[in-house]
Amino acid sequence: MELDVFVIGGVGVDTVVRVPALPLPAVETIHVDPVESYVGHTGHGVALGCHLLGLRAGLADVIGDDAEGYRIRRLYDDLRMPLHVALHPSGTRRSVNLVTPDGGRLALYDARHPAGLRVDPDLWRTNVAHATHVHVSIMDFARDALSDALAADCTISTDLHDWDGRNDYHKDFATAADIVFVSTSALRADAVDWIFANGRAEVVVAMSGADGSYLHVRDRAPLHIPAVDLPDRPVVDTNGAGDAYVAAFLARRLDGVGWYDAALAGSIAGAWACGSPGTHTDLITAEELAVRSRALG
Repeated sequence: MELDVFVIGGVGVDTVVRVPALPLPAVETIHVDPVESYVGHTGHGVALGCHLLGLRAGLADVIGDDAEGYRIRRLYDDLRMPLHVALHPSGTRRSVNLVTPDGGRLALYDARHPAGLRVDPDLWRTNVAHATHVHVSIMDFARDALSDALAADCTISTDLHDWDGRNDYHKDFATAADIVFVSTSALRADAVDWIFANGRAEVVVAMSGADGSYLHVRDRAPLHIPAVDLPDRPVVDTNGAGDAYVAAFLARRLDGVGWYDAALAGSIAGAWACGSPGTHTDLITAEELAVRSRALG
């Protein structure tokens, strides 16, 4: 099957607890709203976001033969999205996300898989060979897919999340990708220059939450993309906003638009995602993205 976007790594289950504030007070009991759980995590957000934007998208990952893994497989069956999995006894990744009334969050991430986990590369190889674009999440096993994606001559992206610009773990991903997404939360000032000097990236997108994002195109001056305000969708939960940004950026770029327009689409999609509770519960569609883009002129 030909795919527009094939995502490697990054699906799990999020449990979202809505708390009154962060940090939590040092008390024995805090009453909260009903606790909910969702299929989520970064790779799923990108794959689902691309799917809802009209792309043929699929995902490959390592999950468990457990209730969470079953839930993931059932969702992908319902969505009619390609899902390729390797089962591991350590189970399906999970996260407990504490979310404040203004949408701020603290994620308690349970990666579960043992360090150095490796899987049969057939998990991804067939789809990499038939994909236009491959998005590689920073799962340790997924770094083995980078060479296959490079050999297939498809474009590659990755999201380094809160990389500090120094941690060696992220460098394979940073240097192999054509499009690099990264949070500014811990990023050192020289990190973008390091990516351009040591890797193949055409563009680095530094995402900065309410401050918007910064578009760094190779050999050009950086450009600030302000955050988009959607008055009819106030911020209630920032879970998945970065993944929504990545999905819309990739979708518009694969449509052939320029870097700026792709980043603007990402900003709209990220703002849209913040307007719904939970993880990836209401990602923007292609039709809604077109409407919102026109409204911004």
